[in-house]
Amino acid sequence: MGLHPEIEAVTERIRERSRESRAAYLERVARAAEEGPRRAHLSCGNLAHAVAAAGDDKPRLAEGRAPNLGIITAYNDMLSAHQPFAAFPDLIKAAARQAGGTAQVAGGVPAMCDGVTQGRVGMEMSLFSRDVIALAAGVGLAHDCFDAVAYLGVCDKIVPGLVIAAATWGHLPAIFLPAGPMPSGIPNDEKARVRQAYAEGKATREELLAAEMASYHAPGTCTFYGTANSNQMLMEVMGLHLPGASFVPPNTALRAALTAEGVRRVLEITALGNDYTPAAEVLDVPAFVNGIVGLMATGGSTNLVIHLPAMARAAGILLDVSDFDAIARVTPLLARVYPNGLADVNQFHAAGGLQFLIGELLDAGLLNPDVRTVAGPGLERYRQEPRLENGTLVWGEGPRESLDARILRPFAEPFQPTGGLMELSGNLGRAVIKVSAVAPEHRVIEAPARVFDSQEAVREAFRAGEFTEDCVVVVRFQGPRANGMPELHGLTPILSSLLARGLKVALVTDGRMSGASGKVPAAIHLCPEAAAGGPIARLRDGDVIRLDATAGTLEVRGADLATRTPAATPAGTGAPGMGRELFSAFRERVGDATDGAAVIV
Repeated sequence: MGLHPEIEAVTERIRERSRESRAAYLERVARAAEEGPRRAHLSCGNLAHAVAAAGDDKPRLAEGRAPNLGIITAYNDMLSAHQPFAAFPDLIKAAARQAGGTAQVAGGVPAMCDGVTQGRVGMEMSLFSRDVIALAAGVGLAHDCFDAVAYLGVCDKIVPGLVIAAATWGHLPAIFLPAGPMPSGIPNDEKARVRQAYAEGKATREELLAAEMASYHAPGTCTFYGTANSNQMLMEVMGLHLPGASFVPPNTALRAALTAEGVRRVLEITALGNDYTPAAEVLDVPAFVNGIVGLMATGGSTNLVIHLPAMARAAGILLDVSDFDAIARVTPLLARVYPNGLADVNQFHAAGGLQFLIGELLDAGLLNPDVRTVAGPGLERYRQEPRLENGTLVWGEGPRESLDARILRPFAEPFQPTGGLMELSGNLGRAVIKVSAVAPEHRVIEAPARVFDSQEAVREAFRAGEFTEDCVVVVRFQGPRANGMPELHGLTPILSSLLARGLKVALVTDGRMSGASGKVPAAIHLCPEAAAGGPIARLRDGDVIRLDATAGTLEVRGADLATRTPAATPAGTGAPGMGRELFSAFRERVGDATDGAAVIV
């Protein structure tokens, strides 16, 4: 069938909104492409420096006729998701030689884990690390020695930062080579139960640590459907992965074969060959629309509502929160993966995974099939799944039926008729809510506000037994200008505990809650933020707030906020120490969350 009329309308609105910025971007990319193969422009001294340590590859690199692949890697061995990348450079170089090319590590980028920094000072630098990653990748690629780029990254800010770099260097073909998820650990609902019990003082720290260690226990991406795995879905639906590459486990023969094939393919699509596919052509408006559709159909991370606009801006494309809302209203929820269900990504993959999901969305006209991808023209090829036959990588027909309807459903029988995210607006500003895990009876709440200026203040009130009635918990001064917009994921067990007691409770904040926002209705990314004098800075305890996730509204009732003086940013917010001072210029220049909370785009 043809493209759904609302998806087509949103695509055209984005195109029209982006007409001037996209044209300027494509002109810039075209000028860079006109210069031809990069190493041809290096002086002899430049080239000698570039190949001095290249060993057996030195003659081929110096000759300059074979394509040279730059590797940008987020490897470190502290974080499970990125530890598998240790072996990738050698594998990539061997695959490049076999394909008649060469490969060099162009540079490394930081990889920050929100799981480690959650509730710590480091979280105040987490969002800004996305821009640092893009800058660091740009430094590596500035050597101008490469005909294509392989990006090695998985988690939260890493993939968005690398996509910004790929768009900025849009004349170069780009491929993203994932590492894959760790094996399944203890069930996610059991982990959540222990966390909630600990928050209520009913479990010891030893019991909590044992549950966490049984969940996060091996190399690979965390298996719940947070930002990291939402990133992997996004890269596949947008055509920057090879088909079926997202959720193959690390350190397996199939993962190694997919990595090698990714190298062969990206060297095949450089300007030196006959199938030139620059990243700028892959990162087009329909690809971003497809990515949003995938996000909605899977109930993906709210962080992508920030990251996608920033990624798109790097390619001259202007996304708005209203685009996400419009797409969500026509995209059914087809997957239930924790925290939106009990399954993890390994079980989702086994149930049919992205190949089944993409096929269903294509057949329903919700994905634009006419796109450029690293695998070739058209998204239809992403129905196929990879497998090894006698040691050889082949693609065959993907699943046409779900293998577990508790996890993955066909378009005709969705878990719910609309997607997992929506916009809220009203006299408090504009916010986003993730509703895929929120029960229908909890999607509308009208209750007095309890106003806090930090998540620690919420914890103290909870420990003091202050939450005894229905309330809307307001946590302000958590936006990008105030303190870098840390995730408030540590509030989830507290709020879930209040919900379990039978209270009606919701969260309103100018901060973030990530892909694990849970069962409590949470209006997040509120703009304007408190530090910019937004209405949230004028709220007081007892103000009646109505959050209506069915009507898409967020309002304070019976209060004239315009007559009130906004609260001042609390002393110590974003104060120097633990590296926060290094990011003061970022906080001063950062844009609104609705525009991607970006500094460099």
